[in-house]
Amino acid sequence: MSLPVEPKTAQRPASPAATPPGWLVVLLAVACGMTVANLYYAQPLLSSLHVFFGISTAAVGGLVTATQIGYVAGMLLLVPLGDRIEKRRLVMILLSVTTAALVVAGTATTFPVLLIASLISGATSVVAQILVPFAAGLAPDHARGRIVGRVMSGLLTGILLSRTLSSLVSEAAGWRVVYLGSAVLMAMLALALRSALPQHAPSTHVPYCRLLRSTARLVRTHPALVRRGLYQAAMFSAFSAFWTTVSFVLTGPPFHYSGFGVGMFALVGAGGAVVAPFAGHWADRGLGRPMTAAAFATAALAFALAGFGRHNIILLAVAAILIDMAVQTTLILGQHTIYQLDASARARLNSVYIATFFAGGAFGSQVGSIIYHAHGWTDVTVLGAALPLLALLYWATERRADTPAASRQPVRPCPAATAPCAPERPTITPAADSLRSARANP
Repeated sequence: MSLPVEPKTAQRPASPAATPPGWLVVLLAVACGMTVANLYYAQPLLSSLHVFFGISTAAVGGLVTATQIGYVAGMLLLVPLGDRIEKRRLVMILLSVTTAALVVAGTATTFPVLLIASLISGATSVVAQILVPFAAGLAPDHARGRIVGRVMSGLLTGILLSRTLSSLVSEAAGWRVVYLGSAVLMAMLALALRSALPQHAPSTHVPYCRLLRSTARLVRTHPALVRRGLYQAAMFSAFSAFWTTVSFVLTGPPFHYSGFGVGMFALVGAGGAVVAPFAGHWADRGLGRPMTAAAFATAALAFALAGFGRHNIILLAVAAILIDMAVQTTLILGQHTIYQLDASARARLNSVYIATFFAGGAFGSQVGSIIYHAHGWTDVTVLGAALPLLALLYWATERRADTPAASRQPVRPCPAATAPCAPERPTITPAADSLRSARANP
């Protein structure tokens, strides 16, 4: 059955999109960081949970994998709704379910209950991936990479600081408070976003099943989407393998770190988040392809340092920062590329992209944990170095035809006194339009 052709809306007169206010960009960045942190609170708790529930270290590592599998499912099944349902309403529903799941996780008395609650909270924590396309829709063309980079810096900082916060809270008050505290934060975030987000009209009204089929069609239509997803799957697999197993390295000989020490190490790794705004700037300047290759090479080098630094905390910390910088760079460059493919389907494009690389993350978490307990840290670093090198080989096969023209050339705003730039077709996105209306009618 062929998909219905959606009627085209009337063109509005061309005018530059309004740049979103700084406070809204900050709020979106904080919201992304807080929601995605739910996926990573468990990583520093694995040693404690292994003792509390009396299960093997390999089995407890499945908690991280289950959360990421839930996230992949949410990306494929829930995020596409961002093109069909008013975004503010969808965000409220998902945050409510996340809050309930975290309460169940914090009060779990058996490991299977904790596992199921983590699976559900992982699926509904895709709020971050609804807000990122929302930010892209608010931004004018010439600043989209910069705005998305700022929002993504919040998301990636949340990924990294979640481990530190989890370690500190569990050390002071126990692992249950980590989940219950996050439930409180999700409820507060829902109230803040409800009052701050402008309404965003749906970009499609096709039925849900057909919406999912249209998502599959995007995969067939846009080879750049598949390529960028596979790039990031390799990088995030390496990233997850590192952060899932490094806690076992730090709590074992010769370091014997406590949960607090593991948290402080994760805080050092969060320094890699500083690259996010630069990556957005590189994307706006049309440097996506060369900087992608540089990021792959940097990640492979970082894992070599991690392998040689098995007994040296300085080398491990440098490796952690470089890995985080490389992963963030390819993530933002990839999102900048896919958001240019189809402005009316950004939520669906993002769902495919994020689901692909989080599937890689789930693979890295599980395989990294198995390899560590079977063969040790050195083999984990070999795996981590091989993945970005494979991505680099795949990058070498990329043709310029696979890359959207806009991502190869810098996007600059046209001076008001001159005619519109030929390569650009100014559009007014629903989010930017509602934001201007709110300003005109306070």
